[in-house]
Amino acid sequence: MGNQVTRGHASTKKTDSAAHAGNAANATSLSKSSSGTELESNSHMQFFPIESLAKTLSHLTHDEERISGITKSVFQRYLFPNYPELGEKLFNYLHHTANVSTSHMSANSFKQQAEKFLSVMNDQTVLENYVKMYSNMKDDGNIDPEGLKGLLHISYKIAMDSSGTASCIYAGQIINAVIISCFHGKYALSVSFVSNWISQHCPRIIHGPHHYIVHVLTTAYRNGKVLLSKEQPQPHLEIPTPILEQPESIDFPQILLPVSYVWLLSSTLPECYLQVDNSPQDVPHALIAKRLGSVCPRHWALLYNSSEHGTGANRFLHHVLGYRGPTLLFIRAVSPDKDTVCPTYCICSAVEWHESHLYWGDEDSVGIELFPSYRVIEKGAKLLYLNTNIRGYPHGLRFGSNTRSPYISIDESFHSVSIAGAPYPIASLEVWGCGDTKLRERQLEIKKWQVKEAEKQRIVKLSASDWIDHPDRYLLELAGRASYNESSN
Repeated sequence: MGNQVTRGHASTKKTDSAAHAGNAANATSLSKSSSGTELESNSHMQFFPIESLAKTLSHLTHDEERISGITKSVFQRYLFPNYPELGEKLFNYLHHTANVSTSHMSANSFKQQAEKFLSVMNDQTVLENYVKMYSNMKDDGNIDPEGLKGLLHISYKIAMDSSGTASCIYAGQIINAVIISCFHGKYALSVSFVSNWISQHCPRIIHGPHHYIVHVLTTAYRNGKVLLSKEQPQPHLEIPTPILEQPESIDFPQILLPVSYVWLLSSTLPECYLQVDNSPQDVPHALIAKRLGSVCPRHWALLYNSSEHGTGANRFLHHVLGYRGPTLLFIRAVSPDKDTVCPTYCICSAVEWHESHLYWGDEDSVGIELFPSYRVIEKGAKLLYLNTNIRGYPHGLRFGSNTRSPYISIDESFHSVSIAGAPYPIASLEVWGCGDTKLRERQLEIKKWQVKEAEKQRIVKLSASDWIDHPDRYLLELAGRASYNESSN
């Protein structure tokens, strides 16, 4: 009887456990289905702005052009009044992907293609979409130099407008350097080749246009029927282009680092050279700082300029050592042709400069050719070398993984440079610090302390009793100054 009761309880437990497992499975399936419904609902809410935007554009097109759908002219005027070329390229891309026969798009087609465009999260796919946008989609599908030039120009213009910086006279030159490096004299290249090249040498070049387009498509509906016409305030985005420190000397009007180089380097360099987070740690102050302005200031400070601070290894070391942040060394060589701009290179160090007989540097060390073509030479650890006083080892500054034949080599006098084995006289050297202002202040404090210590070492105060037995007194007497002590008395 007892065994039967025990077996009954055991069977009851098994049944309960099986029922519990079944309920758990049902609960799991319900949770999955509910989460799927929730995701579907969130996805619907996520693209609700696109639906409202499509309706507004469709009403505007019908009122102005008596067409049932959305036309290119309405799309440009009401969404991209400041960048009509970007609006035209985006509309043509959405129209091409929709595969419609008419010159306009229906509201439903526009909604579907815009949602599809915004749903792409892969960086490489986003980049390919923008290269396609500026390619010859209706012809052979390839992109020509003019198409890439248009993509680079709109990226530069959005960055300058967002940062409030005036346009740079060197912008055309640096954009042409990118085109020369990518095309190598060819008239057209495939979209995949250009996308891969950009991904390797300037992967964040389309971040500005993409952020702008996403912001326009998802927020323009809030203004009602006026959308983003010229009467309305235009979107203002914070593009990660660093702010340059202006030189203090009014007698030195020469442009040091053009802002166009800064913009292009911002699309290439690792984040450690761009991001400087000085935001408050507590939430209330962080919210206040966000309302007042940027909580992530980006600031590049000039540490050394050979034209102003003097040439030579000692001058370089004096102004650069002690800065414990990422730095950029710009090397301008004397051009063999006087009518052309100097060949320019950039050595990027994410760690503090120091002298050693070994190569050093972390994974964010980069070497970049800026002119006559723009490209990343090499990136990786242990690419940097600096030695001016250790005997038995090469003196000078070097960059490259090949220790026997480095790609860039500056001699010990810092007057000439060898680039890929070709010697050039140095026109100028510049070093910019990419850390926050506190790092620059600490470096200056250390230098002030070093100067004070050097002054203390120079001034040696001796009493009369100490001077009588001091070795220097006997040396002076041996040198013919026997009456030195008498004259001093």
